[in-house]
Amino acid sequence: MSISMKYGRTYHYPFSPGTTSDDRISHDYWTAISAIGNLVHTEKLDGENNCLSKLGVFARSHAAPTISAWSQKIREYWQSVKNDLGDLEIFGENLYAIHSIEYRRIEDYFFVFGIRLHDRWLSWEETKFYAGTLDLPTVPEIQLFSMLADRKSFEAGVLDLVKAESAFGSVDTVTGKVCSMEGIVTRNASDYAIADFSKNVFKYVRKGHVKTDVHWIRNWKRAKLKWERGDSGYVDLS
Repeated sequence: MSISMKYGRTYHYPFSPGTTSDDRISHDYWTAISAIGNLVHTEKLDGENNCLSKLGVFARSHAAPTISAWSQKIREYWQSVKNDLGDLEIFGENLYAIHSIEYRRIEDYFFVFGIRLHDRWLSWEETKFYAGTLDLPTVPEIQLFSMLADRKSFEAGVLDLVKAESAFGSVDTVTGKVCSMEGIVTRNASDYAIADFSKNVFKYVRKGHVKTDVHWIRNWKRAKLKWERGDSGYVDLS
């Protein structure tokens, strides 16, 4: 039994090619997204979903606080803010361990993408505000918009955006070459009820993104921060 509510399953766009057998697809996403006044595209980072609350630091399962080696840094940070969180639940991507993408220009390890308070998800502006008060960065914001084009133009726009590399400099861990970002998460920029999560958050993930296997945990490596590289983080791998 979970001691807190885990993060909801984010539905894929029907044109998202990076789905697996247990992923869910929102075939009627256009109806839901057309009813939202303000939307924001953020970059989907390749890390571990972690949650910070007054109860501890959780990974994907909320049955008990995580004790993984790659969450040690964020657990140390939690010790300094646990008494300030109140009922806020801070969700973010933990990039401490390298997964399928290595980021060459990160200056921190934990990037906030959502904050839950009681029965609601806070707006994107509130999320950035509270993250800032806790001295935590948010995931890269790609586009904030309110006027939707027709469905075809919207999908073409998403497909064009995901061709770019990560804001943090993305490198494929298998080929060692610069690669495009993992994907995009689109969310309602306003606050919304937890019960309505599936109608307010959607994602696009590129095909063939996952390069890790069952042995990933045994052989994981810590991601280097930008300053540790001794350069700008840019690498010409062409």
